[in-house]
Amino acid sequence: MGNEESVFFSRVLTELTLSFHIIYATIGVGVPLMIMIAQWVGIKKNDEHYILLARRWARGFVITVAVGVVTGTAIGMQLSLLWPNFMELAGQVIALPLFMETFAFFFEAIFLGIYLYTWDRFDNQKKHLLLLVPVALGASFSAVFITIVNAFMNAPQGFDLVDGELVNIQPLVAMFNPAMPTKVAHVVITAYMTSAFILAAIAAFRLLKGSDHVYHKKALFLTMKLGLIFSIGAAIIGDFSGKYLAEYQPEKLAAAEWHFETEGEAPLMLYGILDGQEVKYTITIPYALSILAHSDPTAEVIGLNDFPEDEIPPLYIHYLFDTMVTIGVLMIMVSGLYWLGRHMRWRFIHSRWYRWLIVAGGPLTVIAIEAGWWYAEVGRQPWILRDIMKVPEAATTSGHVDTMLYLFATLYLILGVGSVVVLRRMFRNNPIEREIADREAEVREGTRKGGDH
Repeated sequence: MGNEESVFFSRVLTELTLSFHIIYATIGVGVPLMIMIAQWVGIKKNDEHYILLARRWARGFVITVAVGVVTGTAIGMQLSLLWPNFMELAGQVIALPLFMETFAFFFEAIFLGIYLYTWDRFDNQKKHLLLLVPVALGASFSAVFITIVNAFMNAPQGFDLVDGELVNIQPLVAMFNPAMPTKVAHVVITAYMTSAFILAAIAAFRLLKGSDHVYHKKALFLTMKLGLIFSIGAAIIGDFSGKYLAEYQPEKLAAAEWHFETEGEAPLMLYGILDGQEVKYTITIPYALSILAHSDPTAEVIGLNDFPEDEIPPLYIHYLFDTMVTIGVLMIMVSGLYWLGRHMRWRFIHSRWYRWLIVAGGPLTVIAIEAGWWYAEVGRQPWILRDIMKVPEAATTSGHVDTMLYLFATLYLILGVGSVVVLRRMFRNNPIEREIADREAEVREGTRKGGDH
């Protein structure tokens, strides 16, 4: 296997691992907050349905955490095995956020274990709720610290480059780089948004399949309301991300928007087909790219003509950007209509076709997360460490990466299918109607024993 093949298989394996891991990582970041909010609402309203919502979500969450641990470990291992030159160059800089990410995960896992094993141990449910605070914080800060590593790769700083080595390293300066605020905020809030819509899709699906229990209706309303809030937040932060790119990574913005010539009053182009440098069948929004980049409809936006050809990202990232934005806007509309329809008592939001639209929102938001992640990573090409090291320079020269690819692909297939099967059996064998009946029986038994005593 030549070096070009090693680079190719290293890239494919890394993309496969990250694409699989991001699903479980997103759920791992967002669901703890959903659990905490559901339990808080249940305590506030003295509503047992929301308490049960938190309990059942927590059970399923444990399965996704287990898979996320395996894939997260694989990523750490692959960084060293597939990209040894990058780790040799930048390892000292990214060691601190990588360590902090591990610490945040263990912090989350410890309190998650305590939370799960202390159900019904607290007379005051508020004390049990407090255990979820470090779980939600740990999950979110895991995303923060690992995203800081990615942000550093896009905007490296906090060191001097001497004879091809990073010296005089200032870890905190490196961590708080220009890419960090928008990247971290966007990753965290889209994890919350995606988790809310996945849980909403599950509730809508149960209602469509004939379980007309009020539990599912409450779950649907809570998650759609949270999904609306976080999707609007994601759109706002996405606007800030565009302004960051215009200032610090203009070649990425230009490639994503097929903006070939530097000009003012730049239009935003959605969809379309590229024929050389001619864009066909596109939806053009006048001045919108200038507004996105600089909040000024007449502002000049740098085009791809100002960059060396070998430093221009692949132009197919335009479709990744469009996919992410289209799904985001769609979910704002779907959740906004649902929220408004509840208040205005519109009947169509309870129709089968609208609930199927909500069900579709679950996988669609996962697709948006994938498209956004690919856009972020491919848009940095050809650099692994921007302006310092290109991807081929960072990769291993091992001749066995293709074998690793087949082995890890098999592992991810087993983990993916296995987690789905376990989750389906877990909730199919213990439907909400049975769990509510069992809990009512427990309460009656406890009341009877208390009376006998």
